[in-house]
Amino acid sequence: MAKENISGSSGVIYNSLTHGSKIIGKIIADKDFRIDGEIEGDIVCSGKIVIGQKGFLKGTVQCTFAEILGKVDGKIEVSDTLTLRESAVVVGDIKTKILIVEPKAVFDGTCSMKREISKAEADMAEISPKKMKELIS
Repeated sequence: MAKENISGSSGVIYNSLTHGSKIIGKIIADKDFRIDGEIEGDIVCSGKIVIGQKGFLKGTVQCTFAEILGKVDGKIEVSDTLTLRESAVVVGDIKTKILIVEPKAVFDGTCSMKREISKAEADMAEISPKKMKELIS
């Protein structure tokens, strides 16, 4: 079966692409998605994407959380945390808030990490050093 809903140990239902299956095209998922097969295209998920050790994605990933154990050739955009496990091989560009890379993981590309700043931090950044001295004195 190429795509199925599976209930995990926490009782939460997630989607899965099993080993030996291939999808060509765009996938949009509102729940977590596990890939143990092959995807050639784009995947957009409002939850977590897990690419298993035998999983391969050639394309673009957009999600909130991601855990890569397999291979990705393309662009990864994760709004929160991206974890590259030791068996991961990623070739392409990464954009994420938090990046965790285990020893032996392979990453060849560029990475952009930006955190959201609070309004107070933004306001402080606009104050010149001279003005800051005046405020403190």
